[in-house]
Amino acid sequence: MGPFAETQAPPALSPRFYPPEGWAWGFIETGGKPAQRYGVAAGWRAPRATVVILPGYGESAEAWFETASGLIRRGYTVWILERAGQGGSARYTLPRDLGFVPSFEPDVANVGALVRVVIRPPETSPLILLGHADGAVVALRAVEAGLKVDAVILSSPDVASRAVSADTAQALAGRAGLGRLPSTDWRPWSRSAPDARGQGLTHDAWRGRVQQAWQTANPDLRMSSPSLGWRGAHQAASRAAEANAGAVKAEVLMLLPDKTTKEALALCKALPHCRSVAVPGAFAALHLEEDRFRQPWMDQVTGYIAARVEAERQAEVAPPAAETPAPAPAPEENSPPPP
Repeated sequence: MGPFAETQAPPALSPRFYPPEGWAWGFIETGGKPAQRYGVAAGWRAPRATVVILPGYGESAEAWFETASGLIRRGYTVWILERAGQGGSARYTLPRDLGFVPSFEPDVANVGALVRVVIRPPETSPLILLGHADGAVVALRAVEAGLKVDAVILSSPDVASRAVSADTAQALAGRAGLGRLPSTDWRPWSRSAPDARGQGLTHDAWRGRVQQAWQTANPDLRMSSPSLGWRGAHQAASRAAEANAGAVKAEVLMLLPDKTTKEALALCKALPHCRSVAVPGAFAALHLEEDRFRQPWMDQVTGYIAARVEAERQAEVAPPAAETPAPAPAPEENSPPPP
């Protein structure tokens, strides 16, 4: 159940999916909850921006290495914080591959702690949160809780505002404190299970195998489907994010796949400064899609970050406001007129 740091690269994996150069691991823990694993890498120059990535359910940081490398090449420092009870983070329960958390609040608290205590981003460059799937809900909740960021990117946000399960017995079990129980369709992790492409998350055969390849080579990373408690926590966090959307003052970019849920669109409308962009024909794992879908997504991500960097630079070089000249003193009585 403990955290797990170093991983072995799968032997058949292409080098583009390897860890970025200089990648380092760490752990963060708050409130006595299970430790969460994070990773970080930066370029050789001072960072133009700091990007914090929050993966979706079942993903470890390894699934984002290709994206992280692309951002680092552009001069950004990239951090990836894995979710509680997933990836290399410690677990709440066994079996290890069963996804369970009693609440998303530890995720939210550790995002804030990572930024304030570990990252401590410089004021001269912007801080960007990038949340994928249900990780987008965590990103919003962190900002709603007071975390100061310059912008938020929500990639294929998974907002669960519907019931925990269509099965009433399962829903009741979750509310009765039996949330660690798996759902009735739960199966242990298996290397023969469908990969991301087989699940309809991407069109790309190679990127679709990345997460499963890392899990095959590193058993501690393996994840199967979520428990009843995780589903309930996702629902509660989604509803809280929707209810407090007005508190998000930062600009938000929402990147959407071809099949977009009404909940995601409604959330964007509720956010004060949200702009949504769809990638026609793409499946939900936009960062693992074929180039014809992934490149437009990556262009939106990098262009959005670059715009924040330029805005920060303009604010630094802007000349100070001109002082209003003081009015000339009134001439004294009986004084000669000015020449």
